[in-house]
Amino acid sequence: MTTLLKQNSCTPADSNSSATDTLNRSMTVWHSFTMGFAVVSPVVGLYAIIGVQTTVTGGGWFAALAICLVMQLMVATVYAELASQFPIAGGAYKWARQLGGAITGQYAGVIYVCSAIAMLTTTAYTGGIWLATFSGALDSSGISMVLWGAAFLLLCALLNLAHVNIFKTLIALGVYAEIIGSFGIALLLFFFFRQHGFSELFQHMGSGTAPTETAAFLAALAIAGWAFIGFDSCSTTAEETHQPKRMVPRAIFLALSAVGAVVLFNSASLILAFDHEALTNASKTADPVTPLIADRFGQWIEKPFSGIVMIAFLACGASVVKYTSRIVFSMAREGNMPAILSHVTANKTPRNAILCTVTLSGLGLLLGLNDGAVATVIAFGTGGLYAMFAMTTGVGLYTRLTGRWNPALGELKLGMWGLVINTAAFIWSVFEFVNIAWPRTYAISPDAPWWQLWAIPLVLGGILSITTLSIIINRIRMPAGKKN
Repeated sequence: MTTLLKQNSCTPADSNSSATDTLNRSMTVWHSFTMGFAVVSPVVGLYAIIGVQTTVTGGGWFAALAICLVMQLMVATVYAELASQFPIAGGAYKWARQLGGAITGQYAGVIYVCSAIAMLTTTAYTGGIWLATFSGALDSSGISMVLWGAAFLLLCALLNLAHVNIFKTLIALGVYAEIIGSFGIALLLFFFFRQHGFSELFQHMGSGTAPTETAAFLAALAIAGWAFIGFDSCSTTAEETHQPKRMVPRAIFLALSAVGAVVLFNSASLILAFDHEALTNASKTADPVTPLIADRFGQWIEKPFSGIVMIAFLACGASVVKYTSRIVFSMAREGNMPAILSHVTANKTPRNAILCTVTLSGLGLLLGLNDGAVATVIAFGTGGLYAMFAMTTGVGLYTRLTGRWNPALGELKLGMWGLVINTAAFIWSVFEFVNIAWPRTYAISPDAPWWQLWAIPLVLGGILSITTLSIIINRIRMPAGKKN
């Protein structure tokens, strides 16, 4: 590899790509932002973690949420720097390949795809609960949860295969649903139903299943990590965004900042509006939020509230399908997945990549028949994406320090601050990955099997081992003249 990479490269693929495997630039900065907002999603992020946070930590997890947001903004800054220079479908996978080489890119791509599919499976499983709640047919049995999750996933697939304007409309509705269903209700709770002073936000830490306050705080940081993933979706769809070198970095910042502000405000409103005992009791149910909202506004709000949340989940799920399928498409286009997955339709939709993504996620839903397996998928989805954050910020830091990447040639110029932020983002990503992967019986179950406690390193180790074996086999089969 040359001393300095081709810094201004923004070609959609390697030289072996053709016009038949490129995507249309049909997204403005607003569409990129709304998609990023929908993937990170205040409703999905907060409502998915509030029960676990309260059960494990007991309370006081607001500070951990704020710290996690600040540090994730550091990671987002590195992603924005890279996106301003390499606005290509696949995002972090493509950056790892371009900065670190083909093998680094292959490892990054496999981790990225597997983690994103686990994230989609989790979103479908949880979104299926809200779909069933809205339909009035919520049943906590394993097979029922899987079927509702499958129905949710099918809707997300259809939205991705439909005309792009239908997808954009649904995502916009999801953002409006977030504003009404989460932020709007949070405003009412904060101004008219607040019962406690602000000190309540930092009380009760360590009164949950965690054995000590320190253990509770570390667990709170690990759980909070789920609320701030997905902002990188803006970068995976860069090829479909107008003026991507300028617009994608803006979309990344706007999406995470807006979601972060809403999540912090909503969590504060819920904590300040309800007694700690009520929050604790609600956290033991599959839906910890609706009973609390109905308690303050009346039973009439249950149906419209569940409908609003369901729309927000659908927008999130459809966006995650698009986000993940673009990583699959980019990998296939460069020979790291079957070439058929890089084919696009006449309207430039990577249909095969979408169907592959949804099929794999659907197979993952079958694990919902076992509660322990569901927890493993959820844990790996979060841990795997933080492993990807660590890999991206690590490759960025290494190539920055060795002169193989010059960020000054990109649209976003941070000077020396870029190095400081990159270093902090890498340290944080490694710490948070280890923190999420750390085995905690008190966060899962006292009688959880050992493989569930060590799920993240086991699954990630298995993925890396299979990838390594595949690379070795391909190297052996490769003609001698092409091995250098």
